[in-house]
Amino acid sequence: MALKVAIVGLPNVGKSTLFNALTRTAAAQAANYPFCTIEPNTGDVAVPEPRLQKLAEIAGSKEIIPARITFVDVAGLVRGASKGEGLGNQFLANIRDCDAVAFVARCFVDDDITHVENRIDPVSDLEIIETELMLADLESLEKRVVNVEKKAKGGDKEAQQTLRLINLALEQLRAGKPARLAEVSKEDEKAWHMLQLLTSLPALYVANVEEASADKGNELSARVAERAARDNANSVVISAQIESEIAVLDDEEQKDFLEGLGLEEPGLNRLIREAYKLLGLQTYFTVGPKEARAWTIPVGATAPQAAGVIHTDFEKGFIRAETVAYDDYVALNGEARAREAGKLRAEGKAYVVKDGDVMHFLFN
Repeated sequence: MALKVAIVGLPNVGKSTLFNALTRTAAAQAANYPFCTIEPNTGDVAVPEPRLQKLAEIAGSKEIIPARITFVDVAGLVRGASKGEGLGNQFLANIRDCDAVAFVARCFVDDDITHVENRIDPVSDLEIIETELMLADLESLEKRVVNVEKKAKGGDKEAQQTLRLINLALEQLRAGKPARLAEVSKEDEKAWHMLQLLTSLPALYVANVEEASADKGNELSARVAERAARDNANSVVISAQIESEIAVLDDEEQKDFLEGLGLEEPGLNRLIREAYKLLGLQTYFTVGPKEARAWTIPVGATAPQAAGVIHTDFEKGFIRAETVAYDDYVALNGEARAREAGKLRAEGKAYVVKDGDVMHFLFN
């Protein structure tokens, strides 16, 4: 399953620097991984997955195919964007197609880079963007509610459900709260998603700090983390400037650069992991001489659902899955010895796939 994340923020907060670092990373990976720039502001990036390389080495796989994540660099929003200010609300539509939103907040001081609000206050930055998204949601719902009310009064069950959820969202938004904080039952989740509310999307707050604070953050990023906890959002500290510098380095140069800064890995890796965590996703693998490949599925997915990510026919005609845990596959140096040791299991339709499972599917 594809994962699409919108990068949003005020102008001059480091949003485009972060996006450019992501796409340069992808360009550097082009020799080994599939990459394409779909549009000037959209890029597909391989999800960092060290386990995949190890599996490929053991199986002698000719090709490595990681899972991918798409980032969309939404044009800088300003106060009044929902009413057409700045570049206007045309760019808000870009967010509706995404699975999550990464709010970039400026947590660094640099007199050479102006701030559109003439001050450095990351929490206020986040509030401006969130307010514009809430206003856009309000306008969208208020335009739809009259028509839905008519259908609901006529006995349309689907319209009645939609109206109930619209009213729930309106209550939340009018109280100055994003729609993601509303309590929605499992039975209503699909209809809730169909409302396409900007503020119902899972949120990740990205605190963009200066180089010296890249490892532990600073006072400004701490305020962002506090705000994220209050808003039912995740947060991550990153230095977009550092990421843009290391994106084009080879593995050895990158390692040395990061060690010099006291970092274990690029911040982009943390960003992508947080996006996965936010959406409740995990990875399983298929491995063979031809290719080693990572697949993205929701946590809690069953074996047939996992098979369906490869092809819908695999799910429809599912018979059973053969699976071995990643640690067992590596410890026993491959599938053959895992089978001999009894670590390769046959699982049926009820099996819940675990992160890192190496799988083969048998289907009709």
